[in-house]
Amino acid sequence: MSNTRLSSRAMAFVLAGGRGSRLKELTDNRAKPAVYFGGKTRIIDFALSNALNSGIRKMAIATQYKAHSLIRHCQRGWNFFRAERNEYLDILPASQRVDEVNWYQGTADAVYQNIDIIDSYDVDFVLILAGDHIYKQDYEVMLADHVNSGADATVGCLTVPRGEASAFGVMAVDASGRITDFVEKPQNPTATPENPALALASMGIYVFGWPFLRDLLIRDAADPKSSRDFGKDLIPQIVAGGKAVAHRFERSCVRSSPDAPAYWRDVGTIDAFWKANIDLTDFTPELDLWDRKWPIWTYSESVPPAKFIHDQDGRRGSAVSSMVSGGCIISGSEVRNSLLFTMVHANSYSVLDHAVVLPYVTIGRHARLKNVVIDRGVTIPAGLVVGEDPEEDAKWFRVSEGGVTLITRRMLEAREAALG
Repeated sequence: MSNTRLSSRAMAFVLAGGRGSRLKELTDNRAKPAVYFGGKTRIIDFALSNALNSGIRKMAIATQYKAHSLIRHCQRGWNFFRAERNEYLDILPASQRVDEVNWYQGTADAVYQNIDIIDSYDVDFVLILAGDHIYKQDYEVMLADHVNSGADATVGCLTVPRGEASAFGVMAVDASGRITDFVEKPQNPTATPENPALALASMGIYVFGWPFLRDLLIRDAADPKSSRDFGKDLIPQIVAGGKAVAHRFERSCVRSSPDAPAYWRDVGTIDAFWKANIDLTDFTPELDLWDRKWPIWTYSESVPPAKFIHDQDGRRGSAVSSMVSGGCIISGSEVRNSLLFTMVHANSYSVLDHAVVLPYVTIGRHARLKNVVIDRGVTIPAGLVVGEDPEEDAKWFRVSEGGVTLITRRMLEAREAALG
């Protein structure tokens, strides 16, 4: 093998077909990886940016569920790869390429159905990524661990409290990091060797040598008992008959400072989505979006700077402990601890408090909105009050277990129709 960087001999295969049903109406019209995050990005931008920043220039994105906005975003924001420089980003919708019956039947099947495309990349390693998590990671470090350990498969893992581990695939490891057992969503998660209160949870990130994975996928496709899933089928099979090694996220996490925590979030519920966005308004957020050494790339619309207008008592355009994106107009409105995406227009005397407001939203005069997520393109009627009376909010909107209210256009239309 050559002595070039491992990332130049690898491709990233991003699994981006997830429904994201726990995000409720936020995924009515878009797949979870296409959901907005952080003021101007989409969730999938984190996996793609990690790959790009790690030196990987060959990528594929497998899409399936309500993929239009995701495909459009990737075409607009990730169209800078040049084939003449041996760079590729292919979007691979489920298209019955193998037969005329089946769409992607599972995570492993999504890769299997595109074997010929991966063959054409002429790579030594394949990095399987989930397209629906928020984190910053140097995949070159994980690739090096894979090669140095001689593993058949390397599994990215998080250290989590055992009480939370049942939501993940959980692995038991020996002192060398070799995985001795792997179970999806166990009722009694295995503890880490060093701490009985912690468990190792799969991140849904895997590294394989391509020849090994290629053969494994072909055998799996021929097994009628398989569910065609990496976590349920392929990884346990390798654990039992080969060598699977755990790669701890702490080793390759990209931090803003040496003592910063290893940041990883699954924003798969309304509460988690709201909190991760609001956390960015902290004085020193755990996720550093300002780090120019490891930027999160995305499609950036050409919009004017944000504008704050009116300076009268009770009608002063202001934002405190908030993130306000380009194109926003804060017109005599009070914004506190909130995150506003592109082209939000907040009209006079309105108040936004701990609000996550997606693009192209208009806030009517005198509206008061607290602990809310507002979907793209919504027009909030004048005088609407949300976040002060949970019972009233629940009549018209979705109120989460954590008390966050999701507001969409359809909900407001239904409310308007009911109130006449």
